[in-house]
Amino acid sequence: MKTFMIIALTSWLIFSNLNFSFAAQTTKSTNSTENPTANKPLTLDLDSLLEKVKQGHRQDNENNKARLALFTQDKAEQQRIYSQTKADRIAAEQLSQLKEQAFEDNEQKITLLQQRLNERLGSLKELFGVLQLVASDSQGQFDASLVQIHYPERSEQLSQFAEKMGQTTELPTIEEIEFLWYQLQREMTEAGKITTSNQTVLTASGNEEQMEVMRIGTFNLIANGKYLQRISETGRIVEFSRQPSSRYMVGAKKIADANNGELLPFTIDPIRGQLIAIKGTAPDMTQRLNQGGEIGYIIIALGIVVVLTAVFRLLYLVKIDRSIQAQLENIEQPTNNPLGHIIKVYHQNKTENVESIELKLGEAVLREIPKVNWGLSFLKISAAIAPLMGLLGTVTGMIITFQAITLFGAGDPKLMAGGISQALVTTVLGLTVAIPTLLLHNLVQGRATKINEILEQESIALIAVHAEQESHH
Repeated sequence: MKTFMIIALTSWLIFSNLNFSFAAQTTKSTNSTENPTANKPLTLDLDSLLEKVKQGHRQDNENNKARLALFTQDKAEQQRIYSQTKADRIAAEQLSQLKEQAFEDNEQKITLLQQRLNERLGSLKELFGVLQLVASDSQGQFDASLVQIHYPERSEQLSQFAEKMGQTTELPTIEEIEFLWYQLQREMTEAGKITTSNQTVLTASGNEEQMEVMRIGTFNLIANGKYLQRISETGRIVEFSRQPSSRYMVGAKKIADANNGELLPFTIDPIRGQLIAIKGTAPDMTQRLNQGGEIGYIIIALGIVVVLTAVFRLLYLVKIDRSIQAQLENIEQPTNNPLGHIIKVYHQNKTENVESIELKLGEAVLREIPKVNWGLSFLKISAAIAPLMGLLGTVTGMIITFQAITLFGAGDPKLMAGGISQALVTTVLGLTVAIPTLLLHNLVQGRATKINEILEQESIALIAVHAEQESHH
């Protein structure tokens, strides 16, 4: 094999030398004048070539020996690593078996100790469960309580206590149990106190201000005559965007200026401001009237006109009644009133016969009665029209409600509230106008009937007197 490699290498060198000689001879003709040394032929000694090949073969043997030595050394190292790894694996398996056995032994010990602990705890375990339940409930109540603004740290303490009660590895101390009792007792005590402190309040305009806040037990927060609420999620004190009506604000406005021991009417909210918030969102009188819409405005205008007309006619009839009563005391001297006008007609026709005077006085009475009865028909018709207009508003509101149901469904009551409000408000307005209108109509009609009866009676009396005088003549 080595001989074959030497022959192949020698053949390649000879072939390369021949090519090089041929290339040198070809270039000789072109460069003979430029390079005189180019005429010298290039030759290669075979002995020297064989010597070089021998040296290369010797160098290859040395390299192979070095590489073989390195491979032998690596093999020994790999064998050592393998043996070490195998030993480590065996040791790890033995350790794992020991740990597994220790784990099983510990589980048995834990089970026995847990059983022994349960036996020793006995009824205390139920007590701890009750304490955990009470602590959790108390924490929820305290978070929503107004007293929390003065004792914010107790919520975290109760949370830690409840978490501890849920564990069986550590028993609570007497001081911790007394702490729960003390917090419950303090909550009940603070429910009967009025406490004042400086707090940061978020006003309705969105600004934060330092105010002197008065806490009325666990019911209300007041500052500057306004009700406040505490947001349990954030712990902030916020002024209601809308305060309730004036009847609920009397106590809030006076309590800040009250002297010690002075009794004042005050609105108590037992659910920590939620009722006040509901009262604040309730519409006032103006908003309720606006809910009636255009029909509601017409009914209100009709009611105003009816009241003014009835009052005006009532005052007029009272005045006429008084003037007639004064005229009855002095029949011979007629004045400017309906009865005086009839008496004046009698005096003007006193010389005529009874039939003529009867006709003249009847005409005078008929002339005065429309003046007395003026406005009664309008009041009577208004008493009938007002509820009909309210019914019209009811029908219109129901149409709006059904349209909202058709478009949006009945899932959201707020979409139907506008139509229902209009239906109910217009009905109330119609009845509110109709009832007093009917009463005023009866009152005015009674006065007018009384005056008409006086006029008719006095005219008949004058005719009777004249007939008696005529019979004597």
